[in-house]
Amino acid sequence: MKKFLKEFKEFALRGNVLDLAVGVVVGGAFSKIVTALVENIFMPVIGIIIGGIDISGLSLTIGTGENAAVLAYGAFLTTVIDFFLIALCVFLFVKLVNSLWRKKKVEEAVEEPKRLCPYCRQEVDAEATRCPHCTSQLDVPAAEEE
Repeated sequence: MKKFLKEFKEFALRGNVLDLAVGVVVGGAFSKIVTALVENIFMPVIGIIIGGIDISGLSLTIGTGENAAVLAYGAFLTTVIDFFLIALCVFLFVKLVNSLWRKKKVEEAVEEPKRLCPYCRQEVDAEATRCPHCTSQLDVPAAEEE
């Protein structure tokens, strides 16, 4: 039993399991935000565009009496529209985040140009006075000359 508990503890506290748990919790919260956006912002606008018709209540009754079956196709159509709007919101959000990441990576890439040893052409620290690769004496960096 101790071995089982130890293995479970190792599994549960592993980094990727904790990352997954955080992802599920954040995903649930994000889902609520997107659902509220779709239900409270998009669907009323769509209702106005289609003439104020509430399609969620549309249905078709097949048969009569106890054997009647109600096909609630309006609720199904509403769910399909919700899905597409939610997918659109998630797509736009991911697109925004990706564009922000690309901008950040470009900014990081524009940092100081690499300093190369004039003798062995290996990368050298900007403040180095001697090359760590070929041990050649290097010129004093421009920032220190002033």
